[in-house]
Amino acid sequence: MTLEVEELSYAFGERRALDRVSFTVPECRFCALLGPNGAGKSTLFNLLTRLFTTREGRIRIAGHDLSQTPRAALARIGVVFQQQTLDLDLTVSQNLRYYAALHGLAGREGELRIAAALDRLAIADRAQDRVRELNGGHRRRTEIARALVHRPPVLLLDEPTVGLDAAARAAITDHVHALCADSGLTVLWATHLTDEVAPTDQVVILHQGRVRADGEAGEIAPGGRLRAQFLALTADAA
Repeated sequence: MTLEVEELSYAFGERRALDRVSFTVPECRFCALLGPNGAGKSTLFNLLTRLFTTREGRIRIAGHDLSQTPRAALARIGVVFQQQTLDLDLTVSQNLRYYAALHGLAGREGELRIAAALDRLAIADRAQDRVRELNGGHRRRTEIARALVHRPPVLLLDEPTVGLDAAARAAITDHVHALCADSGLTVLWATHLTDEVAPTDQVVILHQGRVRADGEAGEIAPGGRLRAQFLALTADAA
């Protein structure tokens, strides 16, 4: 299922955080939304999740117009926000069980969905641990597993590796790439770190609210020079 953003704009007073942003993420594709801090990534995510709304532009999620059929569109996304949203005093399973109930999943079906999600993220052995006992990487895996409980076709992740060490960042990035390849997920992964992007990933480079490049990483930056190309396209970020 595709994610389509068309001519999307948003302003905070006179400051335009997004300016006619357009891109499409095809089905079963990992797309890195790459931009420096302040590029507009979080504003875009707030619009995709309907925390913000705008009349300028259009968002379609798995064929559903977010402004016209918001419940249908939102039901087809899983979201991992930059800030942690887990209840630290509940176990991993309890966190997922609460989320499943919000989607009308209870009883045996809910438990099967939870078990499958934890297994996909390789944390089934931590199901009965309280979240506060987990390290940062396992907490992020728990949030991703929770986002997948209702089996959405589109997964949104806003800077999901912030605060993690290099090994944990690599593990989370590899897990989501594998989910995309094996489960047919459409993934939008917001980051400012070029080492989280594979050469075959789609990349949308966002800077000062505008799309500066959109294409496969290896085509935008041949020879593995994505970091250099990213810095060149965002040279006035400072």
